[in-house]
Amino acid sequence: MRCRPGTVTETEFATAPDLQRIIRYAHAALRPGHAEVKRMPEKQKLNPILKLVLDIGPLVLFFAINARLGIFAATGVFMAAVLLALAVAYVMTRRVEVMPLVTAAVVLVFGGLTLILHDELFIKLKPTIIYVLFGGALVGGLMMGKSLLGVVFDQMFDLTDEGWRKLTWRWALFFFALAILNEIVWRNFSTDVWVSFKLFGVVPLTFLFGAAQLPLLTKYATDKKND
Repeated sequence: MRCRPGTVTETEFATAPDLQRIIRYAHAALRPGHAEVKRMPEKQKLNPILKLVLDIGPLVLFFAINARLGIFAATGVFMAAVLLALAVAYVMTRRVEVMPLVTAAVVLVFGGLTLILHDELFIKLKPTIIYVLFGGALVGGLMMGKSLLGVVFDQMFDLTDEGWRKLTWRWALFFFALAILNEIVWRNFSTDVWVSFKLFGVVPLTFLFGAAQLPLLTKYATDKKND
């Protein structure tokens, strides 16, 4: 099996709520000099500033509203902001990526339960569920002989099959680690600390982990092997 990933677009950017874009930016920003930029069709592009707003905006609002009005008001605003961001991205690109769609679905389900039952437990469980779903999907794909990470990032990298397998395993384990970390934080600290952790903990951790994959990307790059 050989994935045919390309390269990241010039306007590609990444931020907190969408882990796919965090991973994409963390890898692309540190890709070796032999990387080749490929332009995507205009209709598939988002202005990088708009992309930044759509990605990080809902989480920033969640943090700000929680500080002023509490977790329940913040949850309602977060749900609305996630839906709005998804709608704007679709209108601008005429497509919806799988990971943001799954994330939005989980946000709506667990956010809705939080508001209906007036229990903040559900919104705190939401990141754990998302991380386990993503990690499980990656492992499941590998068990079936397919690197789903290579499929999702089919516009980014030229890696060998072994490279995609190793990269997929690493991100799967990282997602599981984030799930465990989320459980530790919300079970042992206040709601305000947990909300801050989502914005100021997960984002830098994910970026640093993505940056740490540079040696693997360099070692298993097919364009390097073909030179």
